[in-house]
Amino acid sequence: METIIKPIEITRKNFSAYGDLISSDNIKPVNINAGYAKRFDNLANINTSRDEGKTIVSIFSAIKRTFPMKIDMMEKHPLGSQAFIPMKETTFIAFVAPLNDKPEISKIESFIVTPGMGINYKPGIWHFPLISTENMNFLVVDRKGAGDNLIIYNFEKEKVTLEY
Repeated sequence: METIIKPIEITRKNFSAYGDLISSDNIKPVNINAGYAKRFDNLANINTSRDEGKTIVSIFSAIKRTFPMKIDMMEKHPLGSQAFIPMKETTFIAFVAPLNDKPEISKIESFIVTPGMGINYKPGIWHFPLISTENMNFLVVDRKGAGDNLIIYNFEKEKVTLEY
């Protein structure tokens, strides 16, 4: 049997079980730099210090995905959060499953992340790697350090397709 997942538009509320929606929408800014800039604080809970981990900032250069898309695996990072922030206005897709020993097919959800937003996965959240709708760069904030912080689950019998 094939499971077809169709993404829905992301909101802070519907994504909260998986992590943070990084957006300045509905956040009161603080004026800084003599009024020439606004600062939007506390947009994501970056959590990378477990087992003496270190927070790093990287750039992932993503290749455009095509749809429908076969989902043959999911991964999780149990020791740290992982944030994805597009470096230009774009739409991308988050594909997630709740904390568990393995991804539960019946609990998979997918979200359309609209322009001007990023996401931050909580530690241990199952997700498919970056799903970009165009060739572009993403700023990524995650953990570097000792320990097994990448667990991959390969779908062997399950047939999962992302339609967008």
